[in-house]
Amino acid sequence: MAEEGSKLALGSIEDIGPATERRLREAGFRSIKDLLVRGPVDVAEATGMEMDEAVEMCNKARLALEDLGVIDRSFVSATSLYEKRKDGQRISTGARNFDDLLGGGVETKAVTEVYGEFGTGKTQLCHTLCVMVQQGKSAGGLSGKAVYIDTENTFRPERIVSIARARGLDAEKALEGVVVAKAYNSAHQELIIEETGPVIEEKGIKLVIVDSAVAHYRAEFLGRATLSERQQRLNKFMHILVRLAETYEAAVVVTNQIQSSPDAYFGDTARPTGGNVVAHTSTYRIYLKRSSGKNRIARMVDSPYHAEREVLFTLAEKGISDVEG
Repeated sequence: MAEEGSKLALGSIEDIGPATERRLREAGFRSIKDLLVRGPVDVAEATGMEMDEAVEMCNKARLALEDLGVIDRSFVSATSLYEKRKDGQRISTGARNFDDLLGGGVETKAVTEVYGEFGTGKTQLCHTLCVMVQQGKSAGGLSGKAVYIDTENTFRPERIVSIARARGLDAEKALEGVVVAKAYNSAHQELIIEETGPVIEEKGIKLVIVDSAVAHYRAEFLGRATLSERQQRLNKFMHILVRLAETYEAAVVVTNQIQSSPDAYFGDTARPTGGNVVAHTSTYRIYLKRSSGKNRIARMVDSPYHAEREVLFTLAEKGISDVEG
């Protein structure tokens, strides 16, 4: 582990001397993984170095991580990717139907977006995943911890306790396995995600949750005049999440709000917020809808390979669960 850590150290790249390493650390970069996650533009802006220098540094970081097997090489065969994906890790949602919709659970190295109106189970899913990820593989987890980035004051430790107890698990241990970061505005939200990499490595994080990703941007950037800046900021945030998932082999789950589409006259008028920026960066998009009582419907809206279909699940004391009977 110590040897691997030394290979990921900033100083392991030839061009990074003591002075440059100090500048990078002062700007929040702790390892060469951070260079890859945040990218050359961020490196240049945060440290004041020239863009060409930042690009070269990030390229060398990518090559180093390829050599270590942390990320895939630029050109690999489809067969190699297929074999690697067969061993991919997933986190159970707590409901067999929901897991089946996702091909076995929430996938690591991917961004899963869950959207729907209030009360459809988005936050309940997030809380359940925080408990499930801590279980062993045989129980649907990854024996890891979770980071919960709370932008709407929806995280409740009491819910973690009730879900853990309802599933016959140690509630205190379940609480210890969740790291919570409360984001007070969009700038703070961006700062938190930039600092998440070192936390993932230090705490053994396997799940990163953002509940919700777009709320602060919707509240702060009002009117068409601010739309361009909002989408640029949101685009950068979402791409960091994508690289974070891939580089640290973590599952990223983001919740999203909905808005009514004025040009839809028939059928469901609900549309996820964030526009094409969120749509293009999410690997999987799932739409949650109400059914009868505590039952809910999960619909796979977009996926690289899953079929577009719906399943039924329910909200229970143990969180997300299968419908009984």
